[in-house]
Amino acid sequence: MKIVQVIRLLDEGYGQPQSRPKLDPLSELVATILSQNTSDANSGRAYRNLIETFGNWDRVADAGADAIAAAIASGGLSLVKAPRIKSILEIIRRERGSLDMGFLADMPLDEAREWLQALPGVGPKTAACVLLFSLGRPSFPVDTHVYRVAKRVGLISNGVSPAGAHQVLEQVVPQDAFYRFHMNLVRHGRQVCRAQRPRCGECVLREICNYAKG
Repeated sequence: MKIVQVIRLLDEGYGQPQSRPKLDPLSELVATILSQNTSDANSGRAYRNLIETFGNWDRVADAGADAIAAAIASGGLSLVKAPRIKSILEIIRRERGSLDMGFLADMPLDEAREWLQALPGVGPKTAACVLLFSLGRPSFPVDTHVYRVAKRVGLISNGVSPAGAHQVLEQVVPQDAFYRFHMNLVRHGRQVCRAQRPRCGECVLREICNYAKG
């Protein structure tokens, strides 16, 4: 099966990825929103600034969108992300009575995913990041790197959308490989299988990659 070959070759090429610092579900949610359409360095800086400025999520929820935007300005798109974060925090606190999202750990996976995606600006990738990285639940995040590499290698067809890719990959990737496969795909997409000028001559997947063969 091709997926087994891809996982094995990436494991051999990159090894076991380092574990990400584990955040609580709400912190992971906010951090993932801040990571949208920007670099890890910029989003990390914005997240740290947000925490240092307000101290906790209740204070962020009580702050004005302008103040939140000022705190996360280094991350880019702050005028879009600030009201989104404020709205999410207000919805969670209103619906749940607090900002504790630990209940997602015990909710059926499909229901937890649906609950997250009902929040403003939260799509399949953001929901999957919260479920996998914070709660260790078997949900596979598909970002631009994962989507590009999966299409080029031939794990998903060209007609599959990014949202659809979540379902396809969750069905074929062994659950115990979700984390390391996601992390290695992201690394591979950044370093080798770039959007422009992919470095196929250096690719550990070149022998089984549809794009390289074509």
